[in-house]
Parts: sequence; C-alpha cells; structure tokens
Amino acid sequence: MIKNKFLSGISLLSIIALSLISYSCNNKLSINWTTAKVQRGDVNLNVTATGTLSAVTTVQVGTQVSGIINKLNVDFNSHVKKGQIVAELDKTPLIAALEDAKANLAKAHAAVTQTTRDYERNTKLLAAKAIAQSDYDMSVSNYETAVAVERSAIAQLNRAQINLNYATIYAPIDGVVISRAVDVGQTVAASFSTPTLFTIANDLTKMQVLASVDEADIGDVQLNQEVTFTVDAYQTDVFDGKVTQIRLQPTTVQNVVTYTVVIDVPNKDLKLMPGMTTNITIHVKNHKNVLKIQSKAIKYVPPTEYYLINNIPAPDSSKKSSAPNYYLPGSKQNIWIKNKDNKVSAVEVTLGISDGNYTEIMGPIKEGDDVVTESEVIGHAGPARSPFMPKFGAKKK
Repeated sequence: MIKNKFLSGISLLSIIALSLISYSCNNKLSINWTTAKVQRGDVNLNVTATGTLSAVTTVQVGTQVSGIINKLNVDFNSHVKKGQIVAELDKTPLIAALEDAKANLAKAHAAVTQTTRDYERNTKLLAAKAIAQSDYDMSVSNYETAVAVERSAIAQLNRAQINLNYATIYAPIDGVVISRAVDVGQTVAASFSTPTLFTIANDLTKMQVLASVDEADIGDVQLNQEVTFTVDAYQTDVFDGKVTQIRLQPTTVQNVVTYTVVIDVPNKDLKLMPGMTTNITIHVKNHKNVLKIQSKAIKYVPPTEYYLINNIPAPDSSKKSSAPNYYLPGSKQNIWIKNKDNKVSAVEVTLGISDGNYTEIMGPIKEGDDVVTESEVIGHAGPARSPFMPKFGAKKK
C-alpha cells in the first residue's frame, strides 16, 4: 500500500516536471533581426515640387480703340518681328472722325482770325477814345476764347489721328504667336478694358518654370541651385535648369502656404511648350563618399521582448517625449548594430543630410557594419499559466 502511494507520488512529480519543462519551452523567446549594411557613397538632399512652363517674356497684344476686325495677318505659331503689322481694324469711322476734327480745327482757326482783327481794331479805337472800355474788354475775351477753342480743336485732331493709327496693330516684340483670341469680322470694344487679340512669346528657346515650393522646404532653396525636371510629354527625358528667383509673395490654398520659385530653362530643340506641367527636383546639397544607412534604420526601436530576453529594464514609456526629427542634420540618434553573436547594441550617431531612402551618419561605426532595420519576435511575450501552478490571491471558499 505504501509502495503504491510512493509510486503514485513519483508519477505525479514526473508529470509536474514534464509540465514545467513544456511550459518553459513554449514560452522561450527569440528575435529574428533584419539588417542592412553601412555603406559608403553619395547622399543628395533634394527639394521636390511641381510647376508650369512659360516663356520668359510673354506680351498680350490688344487694341486701344473699338471697331470691327478687318484683317488678321498672323495666326497661331506665326513668327513675327517687332513692328510687323499683325491686324487691322475697319478704319471707316475713324477716318470720318479725323475729317470732322479737321473741319472743327478750320472753323476754330477762322474764329481766331476774326477775333484777332476785332481785338487789334478795338485796341486802336480805345487809344483814340472812340469806344468804351467794355467793348474793348469784350473783344479781348472773344480773342482769348477763340485761341482756346483752336487749341482744343488741334488736340481733337491729334486724338483722331492717333485713334486712326491705333487701327493698325503692330507686334511689340520679336516672337511667336501662341494665342489668337479674335477672328475677322469680330467687333472688339475698348471702352472699359483693352481686349486681347494675340499673345506673343518672345523667345521659346529660353523658357522658365514657375514652381510652387512648400514653406517647409523654401528655406533650403537658394539662387543658382541646379534643377532637374520631367514633363508628361517626354517621360524618359530629364531637363535641366537653374534657380534664378525666389519670390517673397506667398500663396495660400486650403491653409497650405507655398512660394513661387523661378527656374530658367534652355529649350534649344523647342521640345518644351508653354503650359506644360513639370515635376521638379531642386538639388540642395550633395555629400560625396560618406557613410550612409537606410533611413528606416534610424526609426527602428527594439521590441519589449528584447529587454525581457536580456533581463534589462525597458525605457520608461510613461515619460512623454517629442518625436525626433529623423532628418535634421546635426541631431543625435541611436541606431542598433548586430554583432557576430547575433546580439544587438545601441550606438549613438550624428545625422547628416538625407534623401529619404538613405541618411548620412557620423559616429563610432564603419562601412560593412550590420544595422538593424526590422525585427520579428518568435515565441510568447507573456507566460501562459500552468494548470499545476497555484493561483495566488484566490479567495478561499
């Protein structure tokens, strides 16, 4: 009987031991590390934006008089020279206005002649005391009025002549017609604003991009920086340019503030056209032959299980701290290096510039070191309670 109880006790202890061994094995933790090599190479800090192509000089050609379009001498894509006649208005009413102005001037000149004679005659009569002073004063007033009317008639004649000249429209610059807004027979009214007839681009071999750069990036943009860009029309071609102006006037759309950056672009083969949308890259900085790592390695933080496995205190997550700016040159950041024993350790480095994918680093590391970018926990983070273990703190019935 005692022997049977003894054997039963041994069996029970064996079961408990096996259960504990199984419990320990099921709760064993391990971590698989994904790493990337520290490399040596170039890192470029770039600013990206979108923009629109336009000619460096674009002139809108209008008319300063109203009338009917009588003749158009140019069309879309026509090459014009400065002073070339590009359009003419119907001159019939303007010629009539000029003739009327000439007649009014002749009438005014005759009045001046007559009042001059009266004034000279009355001057002599007044000296001989043959007329009253009031009659003399009236002749002086009539003479002065006639002279003023004559001047007004001269001005009206000049205005009529100018309006007639305006009926012939000339190209103000050498260039290419990129827009025509009227047709022959169309009436244009210049009463309130000057209607636009044509738009002439000065020289399409020299163009510019007006790029909208975000306020967060505008501080990195400077004059004479190199620019590359693409357009949808030639997706495999990369075009070059240079920053020539940073305009101070901000543009705000839906609380997003941008600034206009002007980029000069050569266009000798005339592939680029006004109005094309561009995707630009402004090359801000270029650091050559530096140590660099994948940018996601800077953001990596070990899981909680790492601290459990190594029996070291984990960082106090209850303490609030602002998230670091991972791409702020000169800031300090911990990265995790894996050694040959599959163990990792934190190394503090100083960050340089970043292109988004790679970040320049400086510190106690060397080319070829394995930097942790990701990790995977194998096993259970928390213990699953064995059925043979007592439940501490349980209430007794």
